[in-house]
Amino acid sequence: MGCRVRTVKSELLRLVAVEGVIVPDRLGRLRGRGAYVHPDLRCLELAERRRAFPRSFRVAGPLDVSCLRVHLAGVDAE
Repeated sequence: MGCRVRTVKSELLRLVAVEGVIVPDRLGRLRGRGAYVHPDLRCLELAERRRAFPRSFRVAGPLDVSCLRVHLAGVDAE
């Protein structure tokens, strides 16, 4: 979604919009429409810049990515 690089699903992080907040779905079990990004802050930033999240989740208006940003910052630190 963000960087538009195709890869196998197992290398991507599934995201779900829950009440206007984008949350990571590590187990792939959350209900709702999912979107996939690389578990990398650069990919998230590209998706935000392209305004891809509202289109992917089919919602109007902005979505909160702060939870996702914290999660990815922790992944990058490891």
